[in-house]
Amino acid sequence: MHKDLAKFESSIGITFSNKELLQRAFTHRSYLNEHPDEDILHNERLEFLGDAILELVVTDYLFSKFPDRPEGDLTAIRAALVNTVSISQAAAKLEAGSYLRLSKGEAKDTGRGRQFILANTYEAIIGAIYLDQGYEPADTFITDTLLTATDELVADNSWRDAKSIFQETAQEHVSVTPTYETLEESGPDHDKDFLVGVFLGAKQVATGTGKSKQEAQSSAAEAALEAKGWS
Repeated sequence: MHKDLAKFESSIGITFSNKELLQRAFTHRSYLNEHPDEDILHNERLEFLGDAILELVVTDYLFSKFPDRPEGDLTAIRAALVNTVSISQAAAKLEAGSYLRLSKGEAKDTGRGRQFILANTYEAIIGAIYLDQGYEPADTFITDTLLTATDELVADNSWRDAKSIFQETAQEHVSVTPTYETLEESGPDHDKDFLVGVFLGAKQVATGTGKSKQEAQSSAAEAALEAKGWS
């Protein structure tokens, strides 16, 4: 195991039985390309598992915390808590970036690409905790590192995403529900970029880009609010 990962274990209050799982959580696919002789695995399967656990934990938490809110509100609050920005910020607070194993090229990227990698790493850490320690420690990790932001998020209404706002405003002004269409996909499977258009009827109002379709749709909705002067 990377010698510094003991420090990370200490920071989250978890000592792994299988140290390899934690090391794998911090190993990006690009690192394997530059180290083909090392017998290691990248973190994408752990990320897949962690993503599902994250959604369940957050859903359960919000369901219990807000017994009187409709499911639409809960869905939007959950989306705000688990989007790329939120979980990459949680990973950054844990200084997860300093433990990453990346290719030299990826290591130089400090912009949007790094944010996406940090978000994926956070989910991979959840997957590693679940496999090594079980559900409850994974639940506790998410609660302590991410869900502490819930009260502030709800208090300032920042959970209301651009898509919801644009839909409500469009229905109010022009009685039309916006639709979204993926116009272009580029990049390798593990690092795709999406270009999405938002339409009112047959007319394209704006476009947006992102590392996921959901993120690109949100970006398009923000641009549409600006374009229509509804922001």
